[in-house]
Amino acid sequence: MAFSFSSLVEEALMSARALRDYSENMLNPTVRLGVTGLSRAGKTVFITALVHGLSRGGRFPIFESMSTGRIAKARLAPQPDDAVPRFSYESYLGTLIEQRNWPSSTVDISELRLVIDYQRQNGADRTLTLDIVDYPGEWLLDLPLLNKSYERWAAESLALSMQDPRRRVAGAFHTHLATLDPNGRENEQETLTAARLFTTYLRDCRNEQFAMSLLPPGRFLMPGNLAGSPALTFAPLDLPIDGNPPEGSLWAMMRRRYEAYKEVVVRPFFRDHFSRLDRQIVLADALSAFNAGPEALHDLEAALAGILDCFRVGQRTLLSSLFRPRIDKILFAATKADHLHHSSHDRLEAILRRLVDRAAMRAEFAGATVDVVALSAVRATREAQVQRGRDRLPSIVGTPIKGEVADGEVFDGETEVATFPGDLPTNLQELFKGEDSFRGLSAGSAEHADFRFLRFRPPRLDNRDPDGPALPHIRLDRTLQFLIGDKLQ
Repeated sequence: MAFSFSSLVEEALMSARALRDYSENMLNPTVRLGVTGLSRAGKTVFITALVHGLSRGGRFPIFESMSTGRIAKARLAPQPDDAVPRFSYESYLGTLIEQRNWPSSTVDISELRLVIDYQRQNGADRTLTLDIVDYPGEWLLDLPLLNKSYERWAAESLALSMQDPRRRVAGAFHTHLATLDPNGRENEQETLTAARLFTTYLRDCRNEQFAMSLLPPGRFLMPGNLAGSPALTFAPLDLPIDGNPPEGSLWAMMRRRYEAYKEVVVRPFFRDHFSRLDRQIVLADALSAFNAGPEALHDLEAALAGILDCFRVGQRTLLSSLFRPRIDKILFAATKADHLHHSSHDRLEAILRRLVDRAAMRAEFAGATVDVVALSAVRATREAQVQRGRDRLPSIVGTPIKGEVADGEVFDGETEVATFPGDLPTNLQELFKGEDSFRGLSAGSAEHADFRFLRFRPPRLDNRDPDGPALPHIRLDRTLQFLIGDKLQ
C-alpha cells in the first residue's frame, strides 16, 4: 500500500496482531479460512456443505484424516468476533434440503467457527479451530483501489466501459457523462444521477447475457447499510490522470468521495479481515462465462488475476508475521462441475488453470501453494447415457430451475430432465484466441450459442437418517485435503 505515515502505522498494528495471533495459535491451533468468489459462484453453498460434511461425517475418501477415522468430532462453537455477523448455517441448510432452493448470495461478511477434535498420526489427541470467513469476491477487487488515485481509477473505468460488450449497456451513463463539466461547481444532483447511472451500468454488466466479473467498486452492487451515503455516491469523470481539481469543483467532490470510499469501506476490510487470513479458496463460475461468450471469459481471467494480486502470499512463519501476515495456500475452484459430465471435468480444471496461470506463477515464486479444482459442493445432477439415433451420449439428469429455457422449452422447476451438456474444448489456445473463438449469449439468442449450461435445483434427498441426509458432492474431499489436511496430520 502507499507509504504514508498512517499506512506505516497500520502496517505496524497489523504485524503486531499477526504476531499475537501466531503466538496464540501455538497453544490453540487455528486456521482462518477465507471463502470468496464472484457473484453466483456458490460461496454460501460451499460453506454450508463443508460444515455439514465435517459435522455430520460425510463421504470424503480423499480427505485423509476423515477417511481413516482420525477425526472424532467436529462441532460448531461461538465465533470470536462479536462485531461480525454469524454465517446462517442452519437456515441455509434448511433451504437446501427442505425447500430444495439455493441460498441467497453473499452480500456482506460473516463468520463461523468449527472446532475439530482429531487424533494425530502419532496417536496424540488434538483440537483444530477452523474459523471460516465468508465475504463477497467483489470486495477483493476493491483492494487495488488503495494504491490508485481517483483520476487513474476513473480513466481505467471509462476505458473499460468503452469496450464491448460493456459499451452496449453504458449508453445512459455515457450520455450523462458528456453533460458534466469536471471543473464546474460541485452539484449534488448531478453527482447522484451519475452514481445511479454508473451503478446501473455495473449491474447490467453482471447479468447472464454478459456475465462480466471485473466490476469495482464492489459495494456499488451490494451497498448494505451504506446505501445512499456520500462514500457510495461518486462516478468516474473524463479527466487527465495527473491533474488536480479546482477547489469546490465537481472533480474535487468526486475525488473526495472516492477517497472516503477507500477509508470507510476498503481499508477497514483489508485491516480487520483480509489481512488476517491463513488459507483462501476462490470460487469461480466459469460455466456462466461460457454461456455469455469469449468477452466474459477474458473478463473473468482479468478478475481472477486481480484477485490473486491482492493476496500477500508466502509462507506464514514467525519471521514473516513480524512484518506482515501472509496467506500460504490458495485454491481456485471452478464450481458447478455437476453441470458437466465427468469426462469434461479435467477440461474444466485445465481452463481454470489457464485463467489463473500467470498470476499463480507469481504467487508460487513468493512461496505460496496454489492449486485448482473442479468441484460441486452440492451435486444437483446424476449421470446417465441417453440414446440418440445410433449414438449413446453421456448426459446429466436433474431438475432445471423454474424459468430455465433450452431448445425453446421453458422448465417448470418440478420436472426432471436428461440433457447432453456438450463437451468443453480441449484446445485452450483456440479457446482464448480472441472475441470470435466461440459464440455466447452476448452475441445473440440462446439458440445460436455454442454453450448453454442450465441451472438445476438442489437434489431431492433421503431424510430418514437421524443425522440428516448426506449432501452429495464432487471433490469437496479433495478441497478439504488441500486446505486443511496438513493441519490434521
